[in-house]
Amino acid sequence: MRRAPSRRAGDLTALAAGLGLGITLAFTAPAATHANWSAPGTLANVLGIVTAMVGTYLALLAIMLMARLPWFEHEIGQDRLTAWHRKLGPWTLVLIVAHVVLTTLGYAQMVNVGWFSELVSLTFGTAWMLPAMAGTLMMICLGVISWRRIRSRMKYETWQMTHLYFYLAVALAFGHQIESGSVFINAPLARNWWIGLYLVVLAAILVFRVAPPIVQSLRHNLRVAMVVPADDETTHVIISGRNLDRLGAQGGQWFSFRFGTRQWWWQGHPYSLSAGPIPNAMRITVKDLGDQSGSLATLKPGTRVFVEGPYGAFRVDRRHTDRIVMIGAGVGITPIRALLDELPLQVHAVVVYRVHSTQAPLADELERIADASNGRIQVRVLAGTRHQYPMDAAMLGALIPGIERADIYMCGPTGFVDTVRDSVQRLGVPKARIHDELFEF
Repeated sequence: MRRAPSRRAGDLTALAAGLGLGITLAFTAPAATHANWSAPGTLANVLGIVTAMVGTYLALLAIMLMARLPWFEHEIGQDRLTAWHRKLGPWTLVLIVAHVVLTTLGYAQMVNVGWFSELVSLTFGTAWMLPAMAGTLMMICLGVISWRRIRSRMKYETWQMTHLYFYLAVALAFGHQIESGSVFINAPLARNWWIGLYLVVLAAILVFRVAPPIVQSLRHNLRVAMVVPADDETTHVIISGRNLDRLGAQGGQWFSFRFGTRQWWWQGHPYSLSAGPIPNAMRITVKDLGDQSGSLATLKPGTRVFVEGPYGAFRVDRRHTDRIVMIGAGVGITPIRALLDELPLQVHAVVVYRVHSTQAPLADELERIADASNGRIQVRVLAGTRHQYPMDAAMLGALIPGIERADIYMCGPTGFVDTVRDSVQRLGVPKARIHDELFEF
């Protein structure tokens, strides 16, 4: 039975986040109602308190979005959660910096000294303030490198390691907030609320991010079984294990993989399955992009594998119709190839695969699947540049008659996905029938 995408998870997430923010503001309200507004610096101090509470709440929420809560991830998809996380990031940084500026200004006005002089005095003369300031500086640095033009030039593993400092930055602010925050003076309920928020976020990280790779690897005895070159730039890695069907993975989904080598055990990299999983094996297909992906060809059989997942809402059960058009670019074809193994017999599919050259990983497999499908699956490989195959509405409409009546599955870089989405919407495909997976961090 077909199952349409559910909006419940997104709605419940927004509702829970809104209620949490409302409770946070309620605990902050006494700081304004009990303030002596005739005293110098009161306005700046009150605004500093509000920005601190809201900014910290958004920081914890941003971490929670990336905690890989199974139900939300299954319904919403990790790429959507990541997009929400990125939207919260700038607001968090602006509010935290505003807290520092406004609070320092308020105290400076109270004692009639310069702003910078008071900043130095507060940093080195207030309990827990020095680590909190270090955390703020970390957030500023992370905000700068999160700028898309800078992030796009970084290797994935570099980005991943630097981004982990955000957790440290939030932790460094905890002592300052709980011990020095005026909101918590003679307010045990407010203090317990904030301690509870921190504990919930910490528990989510430990339960859903730290524990699963260890538990799943040991339970299923995950190891590299075979490494097979697909072409000069692309490698198949077959991973063996026991009872892999209990992982609940579907074609189109991805895992975060850690390979137990001296160089890579500490780094998790996201790779989509490139074939539907079977009870004793699963496969990823990785293109050499100059980072860890280029080293996977040297993996030795027997290497221990640690995984988080499965993740992703790029699944066949999200469709609305029994007609599917799958459009992939480059290595973005891997989850589409895996989706084909999940197609029910009544579903008809057209696969459009755009590559820059005639060397197209998985093209032979796609053709074999199409040949064996008795016409249910058609494959069209477009070897050429984006100028030769612009993926605009005119081209897709001519290439796939009746595309407006199908569900669209697309995977590739941001520019490619944005272009295809705009094109199919112009052709009359509603947003609810457009499913995508972005191949970038």
